[in-house]
Amino acid sequence: MQTTDALVIGAGIVGAACAHALAQAGLSVRVLDARLGGATAAGMGHLVVMDDNPAELALSRASLDLWHRWAPQMDAGCAFTPCGTLWVAANEAELRAAHDKGTALHAQGVDCELLDAAALARAEPALRPGLAGALKVRGDSVVYAPRAAQWLLDQAARHAPLRVEQAEAMQIQGRTVTLRDGSQRSAGAIVLASGIRAPQLCPGLPLRPKKGHLVITDRYPGTVHHQLVELGYITSAHHSDGTSVAFNVQPRPTGQLLIGSSREFDTTDPAVNDALLGRMLQRALHYLPSLADLNAIRTWTGFRAATPDGLPLIGAHPRRPHLWLAVGHEGLGVTTAPATAQLIAAQITGSALPLDAAPFAAHRFASLQA
Repeated sequence: MQTTDALVIGAGIVGAACAHALAQAGLSVRVLDARLGGATAAGMGHLVVMDDNPAELALSRASLDLWHRWAPQMDAGCAFTPCGTLWVAANEAELRAAHDKGTALHAQGVDCELLDAAALARAEPALRPGLAGALKVRGDSVVYAPRAAQWLLDQAARHAPLRVEQAEAMQIQGRTVTLRDGSQRSAGAIVLASGIRAPQLCPGLPLRPKKGHLVITDRYPGTVHHQLVELGYITSAHHSDGTSVAFNVQPRPTGQLLIGSSREFDTTDPAVNDALLGRMLQRALHYLPSLADLNAIRTWTGFRAATPDGLPLIGAHPRRPHLWLAVGHEGLGVTTAPATAQLIAAQITGSALPLDAAPFAAHRFASLQA
C-alpha cells in the first residue's frame, strides 16, 4: 500500500491550498481527484472580505492577506486582479448600512471608503443614475480559480514530496482510502476537501447544495472597473433559504463581464433554469442597463456546499480518527482557501493556530458530535 504523511481528497482550490500548506510544513502529500468538476471550476473566483460574523471576517481577512502575498509570484494564467469591490447602495437606508459595514471593516484594518452618489457615478459610469452611493473595499480581488489551484499544487511540489493522482476515492476507513479500482492509499492524516461530494465518503456531514447560475459576456474592456455587488446581496441571496437572485457583476482581465448571482436549494440538476436565469439578468439590468447591449457567450451552473450556519467545517472529525474536514465553504471557497489550509496544517502538525479554530469545529453539529 502506498503511504504518505497526508492524503488530500479533492484538488479544487481548498484541497490544493491544503496540499500546499501541508507541503510547506514538510509533510509528504498525495492528492486524489476524480476530475468530476466542482465549485472551483464553476465559480466566480472572487476574493472578498465578508463580515456576516466575526469568524467569517477573521477567516476571509486572513485569506486575503495570503492571496496578496502570493499574487506577485503567480503566473499570468491565474489572472489575479486587485479590482476592489463596490457594495452598491440603492437608497439612503442601504447607504447607512454601507456606512456601518465600512466602520466595522475599518475597525479590523480593512481598507475601505464610503462613496456618495457622485463619486460612485465617476467610479462606474455604466451604473444607472439615482443610486445612493457605495462602500469601496480596495483589497478585494478576483482570480481564475482553476489555474490558481494548479499553481498551488505546483508550488507545493517545491516544498515536499507531492503526488497528484486522477482517481476516485470510494471509501475512507481509518488511515486508508480505497479507490474505485480497488487499490488503496494510506496516510497519517486524511483531509476531505471534496466539496458537495464529501458526504458520499463521510455520511452525516451537514452539507446542502446551493445551485448557482453564471453568465459571461464577450469582450468589452472598460465597461466595468470594480466587482459590483448590491448591498442587499447579503439578505437577498447569501442567507436566503429559498430561491433568490442578486446583482453581482465582475470584470475579468480579458475584458469580459461575469454576471451572477442566484441561489437555488433542493436540486442537484445541473441544467440551466431559464426562469431563474431571466430573473438574475433582470436584476443585473436594473443596476447596469447597458448590459442589454452586450453579447453573452456562455451560461452555466454549479453547486456550492453549504452548512446550516454558513460557516465551513475545518478541523478534525470528532468520531473518525485521522480524518480532517475542509468542506462547507459555500460561495467563499476561493476566498477562504488559504486560511482554511493554514488551520488544517497547523492542527495536523500541532503548530500554533493562525486564528481561532473553534467556530469551524465539526462538533458544533449534533450529527458529528462524538
